[in-house]
Amino acid sequence: MDPGRPGHYPVCPFLSALGLYCPACGGLRSAHAVAHGDLPAALGANAAAVLLFAAFAAFWVHWFAAAVRGVGYTFPVRLTAWHGWVAGALLLAFTVVRNTPVGAALAP
Repeated sequence: MDPGRPGHYPVCPFLSALGLYCPACGGLRSAHAVAHGDLPAALGANAAAVLLFAAFAAFWVHWFAAAVRGVGYTFPVRLTAWHGWVAGALLLAFTVVRNTPVGAALAP
C-alpha cells in the first residue's frame, strides 16, 4: 500500500495538533521509496530517516559478516550517553530547520 496516497494511514498527531512537522513526518513514505529504489523521493520525504536506514543497513551487514565468519559480534563503536545527546540534538535541529522557510526543502 502506497503511504503517499491519502486515506490509508492516519495523520501525524504532532502535525494535526501543532501544524508542525515532527522528526518522523514522512518516514513511512521515505521507507516505501527506499524499498522501491527511489532515493530522491526518499530523501524528499524524510532525509533523516534515510540516514537512519543507511546506518541500520551498515550495522546489519557488519553483524551478518561476523555471523558468517563465525566470530562473536562486537559493535564497532562504543556508544556513550554523549552519543545519545548528540543524536537528540541533531534530530531537534532537523525538526526546527524543516519547519522554517530556510528548510522548506526538508519538509515532506
